[in-house]
Amino acid sequence: MGNLYAGVSDQAAREAIAHAWRQGIRHVDTAPYYGYGLSEARIGEALEGIERSSYTLSTKVGRLIDVDVDRADRSDGFAVDGRRAHFNYTRDGILRSLDSSLRRLRTDRIDLLLLHDIGALTHGSRHPQVLAQALDEALPTMAELRGQGVVGAIGLGVNEEAVCLDVMDRFPLDAIMLAGRYTLFEQAHSRSVMARAQADGVSVLIAGPYNSGLLGADAGPGDTYDYAPASPAIKARAQQFYDACARAGASVGAAALQFPLAHPAVSNVVCGLRSASEVDDAVARMQATVPDAAWALLIEQGLIDQGVPTP
Repeated sequence: MGNLYAGVSDQAAREAIAHAWRQGIRHVDTAPYYGYGLSEARIGEALEGIERSSYTLSTKVGRLIDVDVDRADRSDGFAVDGRRAHFNYTRDGILRSLDSSLRRLRTDRIDLLLLHDIGALTHGSRHPQVLAQALDEALPTMAELRGQGVVGAIGLGVNEEAVCLDVMDRFPLDAIMLAGRYTLFEQAHSRSVMARAQADGVSVLIAGPYNSGLLGADAGPGDTYDYAPASPAIKARAQQFYDACARAGASVGAAALQFPLAHPAVSNVVCGLRSASEVDDAVARMQATVPDAAWALLIEQGLIDQGVPTP
């Protein structure tokens, strides 16, 4: 809904959200960063008038949006003009971000508020300062908002295992949204956090189940992985999943969408849907039968780690 990689019209966005509702989808995830407010605004408009208690909504804090700015640099992938964002993990930044999100989403509360994109891979040499600020300002502020009833639960929205473990040692979380790390394509960089979440009763929402589109198409591997062009080696490994699933009579997309839910710590799988047809595809994939032989073959070929639960 935030025009990632390509533009989506307002009408197409409204139709996709309405169709998702009709198809029984009842959790919606967004963030100020997604289209610099565009995703939240479209979701708020589309959900207005629907009984608020009938769905759950998650958004994120950790960035503030700048408007009326030069958008010559499109390396972030959003097809949006005149806006950008900057990191802000201060108490004031958290409060301002949430206030803006509530207005765009046309609601008075958020069911799950996630601290967005902390971690060494994101912030490099600034990671120690960012982590300290997250623990000293951002997360305590989010906990206060939870205590006030403005927020139902709090957690992290990241794509790095290490920072989850660092925070879990020092601050109690309700949930983690982990993007791209516990997927059909890879489990190696999430073993510890998944086990810890299960032991501590922390809910895990798995985002990016197709690894940025790598396993999203029916015909063969996509061109992107981890929000960047996929290397030849990554695409070659992805092709092995297509070959194995074809041999076992399974859809790669269905396997990718269903796989994370077999883990007892996982509560939700969150995938990006930009059209009514993509909603239909996702629903069909969730309802499709993936033969036991497909899971067995993927494990036998070393494409799924030994001991990982499968549906």
